[in-house]
Amino acid sequence: MQADFILKGHVLSFHSSPFEEDPTAASQTCEAVAIGKGKVVALGSADELQAANPQAQIVDYGDHLICAGFVDAHVHFPQTAMIASWGKRLIDWLNSYTFPEEMRFSDPVYAAEIANRYLDLTTSHGTTSVCSFATIHPESVDALFTAAQARGQRIVTGKTCMDRNAPDGLCDSAHSAYDDSKRLLEKWHGVDRLEYAITPRFSPTSTPEQMEALGALWAEHPEVLMQTHLSEQTDEIEWVLSLYPDARDYLDTYEKFGLLGGRGLYGHAIHLEERERDRLREHGAALVHCPTSNTFIGSGLFDMAGLMAQGQRIGLATDTGGGSSFSMLRTMAAAYEIGQLRGTPLHASQLIWLATQGSATALRMDDRIGNIAPGMEADIVVLDLSSTPAIAQRSQRAADLWEALFPTIMMGDDRAVAEVWIGGKRSV
Repeated sequence: MQADFILKGHVLSFHSSPFEEDPTAASQTCEAVAIGKGKVVALGSADELQAANPQAQIVDYGDHLICAGFVDAHVHFPQTAMIASWGKRLIDWLNSYTFPEEMRFSDPVYAAEIANRYLDLTTSHGTTSVCSFATIHPESVDALFTAAQARGQRIVTGKTCMDRNAPDGLCDSAHSAYDDSKRLLEKWHGVDRLEYAITPRFSPTSTPEQMEALGALWAEHPEVLMQTHLSEQTDEIEWVLSLYPDARDYLDTYEKFGLLGGRGLYGHAIHLEERERDRLREHGAALVHCPTSNTFIGSGLFDMAGLMAQGQRIGLATDTGGGSSFSMLRTMAAAYEIGQLRGTPLHASQLIWLATQGSATALRMDDRIGNIAPGMEADIVVLDLSSTPAIAQRSQRAADLWEALFPTIMMGDDRAVAEVWIGGKRSV
């Protein structure tokens, strides 16, 4: 395949996980990447790529870092407008802010406005793919998929299902949750770069009848993802066990209804029992670390080192709007800080891997997104590692790439995002 563009800079790609070997040995850098027809064609020296693709347009980013676009593995796009609302405990926060805002998404015009605003904001921060909860309203799913399709983005979303412990205007039923989810799945899944996720919000807002219906739908469509929440706060866990008195633990409230599997995504997963850890690992399920949310709402400290050592599949996420930022850079910084509090700080290589290939692996999409390698989809972010005077004065003293990147991880924001490419096209 001939390339349409050759991007020059410091191109970062991973050949293994930095959690499984020396973090500095898991990646490599080169001078340029060639992209064409929405895919990565080749990596190498600029001269070699130009010689092989004489017709390609050259885009020279100088000393900027070129890496895979960020992949946000757990978000709530309907919470865009109420992000950074004064924090309470989880249940109070949902009742005070989240549920009133989500009620508005029965209006397709409002749903479309927020969907486009959300994708504008996240793209400006270098995020090229997300896995999002919608609301109970099918209009909210249509809105995000329509906006993403117009932009050529790889996006996952699904109708959030709740039939108890929520306002009347946000409750469906076991029957309607199944029917609406199935219709949306058949309408959108696999269209362009769009994928559907079966989406029970979490055990407290679904009756056993609804959980059983959604488990049946997943059994009928095992090719799709299933996303939910797990063990975010200790009082939440107590509530779950009071609603499911026969459950062995929180995870069992999903497992007994067929909602535990290798294509399952379990957000937060902070306070896990040993049985839960074992079963999640056995199934190859994915845990999604949401560090800014966990600190903002006071949920707890995710055990990244311990779970990685056990062989868990782990992604990284902003958890908008429980998370307090749309930025995966800020999310990486928070993950580092939580690691420090647990006595296991993360290397810059591990942090950026989590935000790209790690999250793509959690979504079972690491064969398509999350890395710069031949054949991968050309979702790319270009980072200015001297985007502010404070960052520049530190990065200029760096001895290697990781020391140059780390100040941007810790202090960077949308000003560090020099350019974003989605599906081989410049984002505008």
